[in-house]
Amino acid sequence: MAVDYTIRDGIAVITLDNPPVNGLGHSTRLGIVEGIERAREDAAVSAIVITGAGRAFSGGADITEFNTPKATQEPTLHTVIQAVEGSAKPVVAAIHSVAMGGGLELALGAHYRVAAPGAQIALPEVKLGILPGAGGTQRLPRAVGLETALNMIVSGTPVLSEKLANTALFDAIAEGDLLDAAVKFAKDAGARSGPHPKVRDRKVVHPNAEGFIQFARNSVAAIAKNFPAPHKCIDAVEAGVKQGFDKGLAFERECFLALVQTPESRALRHAFFGERAASKIPDVPSNTPVRAIERVGVIGAGTMGGGIAMNFLNAGLPVTLLETKQEALDRGLATIRKNYEAQVKKGKLTAEKLDARMALIQPTLAYDDLADADLIVEAVFEELGVKEQVFSKLDEVAKSGAILASNTSTLDVNKIAAFTKRPQDVVGLHFFSPANVMKLLEVVRGEKTANDVLATVMQLAKKIRKTAVVSGVCDGFIGNRMIEQYIRQALFMLEEGALPAQVDRAIEKFGFAMGPFRMSDLAGNDIGWAIRKRRYQEQPDLHYSRIADRLCETGRFGQKTGAGWYDYKAGERNALPSKLVDEMVIAYSKERGIERRKIADDEIVERLVLALVNEGAKILDEGIASKASDIDMVYLTGYGFPLYRGGPMLYADTVGLYNVERAIRKYAAQPNGDAWAPAKRVTELASQGKGFNS
Repeated sequence: MAVDYTIRDGIAVITLDNPPVNGLGHSTRLGIVEGIERAREDAAVSAIVITGAGRAFSGGADITEFNTPKATQEPTLHTVIQAVEGSAKPVVAAIHSVAMGGGLELALGAHYRVAAPGAQIALPEVKLGILPGAGGTQRLPRAVGLETALNMIVSGTPVLSEKLANTALFDAIAEGDLLDAAVKFAKDAGARSGPHPKVRDRKVVHPNAEGFIQFARNSVAAIAKNFPAPHKCIDAVEAGVKQGFDKGLAFERECFLALVQTPESRALRHAFFGERAASKIPDVPSNTPVRAIERVGVIGAGTMGGGIAMNFLNAGLPVTLLETKQEALDRGLATIRKNYEAQVKKGKLTAEKLDARMALIQPTLAYDDLADADLIVEAVFEELGVKEQVFSKLDEVAKSGAILASNTSTLDVNKIAAFTKRPQDVVGLHFFSPANVMKLLEVVRGEKTANDVLATVMQLAKKIRKTAVVSGVCDGFIGNRMIEQYIRQALFMLEEGALPAQVDRAIEKFGFAMGPFRMSDLAGNDIGWAIRKRRYQEQPDLHYSRIADRLCETGRFGQKTGAGWYDYKAGERNALPSKLVDEMVIAYSKERGIERRKIADDEIVERLVLALVNEGAKILDEGIASKASDIDMVYLTGYGFPLYRGGPMLYADTVGLYNVERAIRKYAAQPNGDAWAPAKRVTELASQGKGFNS
């Protein structure tokens, strides 16, 4: 049983004990109801306290029961709340640390609530594409007021308990021991005669409820047009305000059941579970010992190296920052300080924390100063000869047991590891630019990378607030290997009849943060050019459009040169369609003898997205990624794939792999069709009627 029942001074104490956050799984729900009934039958008990063991009151639903029969098995949370609310003996919720989702809804069903300072209070269901389904949209407005409740429900953002101290949500904020205070409060409540208050009986008070609800609706329309849940949250709150509690509760349930079936909710839930699943490596047990990381070394103080260093500084880890020249080191330190100063101006950081973080940096020009680092990350030029120099030197100076990491985005980590006598200590840590902002971290596992190295860097990724995804060794790993096929299709479509602005516009309308040509201009077109030159040497039979090479030959490398696929005004980042580039594209087609045709936006989207899907399936076939959700996490957190579509592999499941395979074979029969050999996994799953995430 995940609930403990004790008697303390005539008060029944029901303690939720389902680590890590006292999720309201079936055994917990059953235990609460049985505890309420047991207390009711005991004449010596005058009142009841519900609290949580460990580090939470309750984090809400037990995610291990999602999509299983236990999730809806009686007693449901609705039944539990009815038992709490209908208890003849007063029920006091003693809230500490976390009361979120169903946990907060449970507390709202109690007659009284006593909270510890600093408890995080939230209804975060909207982040899963649903709404609170156990009365949250009805009881919270009655407890904290319409405006505060709507803000909390629509955003899902936690609020500290003391900020809600003057509302009807809390009867007391306990300054000392929470359980002592709750038991005393319950004892006093139990001594009082008459009915005990129920949140459901309160009125929603607001001077202009209808006007505020319309204001909220307008605000949500501007920021959540692709997500139905925030709109339904407002509808459910409004129903309770206009039609009363019972009709509002029934409407809330109706909305909840409808939202669970939406593709947007499926996508958000997929991302939620995918992020958690990414941290689990099939052959690395969760109890694998980890190495202590107390000091980090970073080689290279440029844009990438400085951003990488900031991640560790933000987590309170000292960083030794190495450069080869004093000028470059000074420039890197100045950039880090400038980035922190920008955060101070925005109110996101205090001046004291800025100074504390800068004080954690030890700048150096000497490799010997890396001798005490537990982890060393190189962020030097993307060329194997340069990497060899760095890792050979690190092999000499780094202490035994230090983890040596490369930030390479495409190079062979096994070759890099072979530059040392300790390949078991070498791993790829591919940060994405800007490294202090982007959430994704590709962890590249070499053939000889030790399990404890993997376990250590995965744990460290959480500390520096990254979503880490493990990739095997291949050219480009997961993200860049797939994006190469995406760019390849974009270039073919320029040859065939599209123009850069049309391609970008179509895929951005689909939901991408940025189209392929705007993205290339931002990253630097010379980077892709260097990769293609390597391809021409290593894979001379690979069919590539040379139109991007033609662009680079004119020096149009993107935003950094003020011209790329687009034109840019000095000091601005707005991409302006370029007549010169459009003329170059059309002339290139003519030169190649290609008759240009009108390409529909639907074709643009399908070819770009399915290029990602097909390559992702090949990555799964080869074991480079262990599961489809890992690929989706790479694209959701590092490449701007629309969150409400769940990533390329889930999107393919939504479309249906039968349809995906048919489209791939259609494009394989057209010009430039040699880029479309269907992955084995696509064909097999399509024939079985399954999806990547079945």
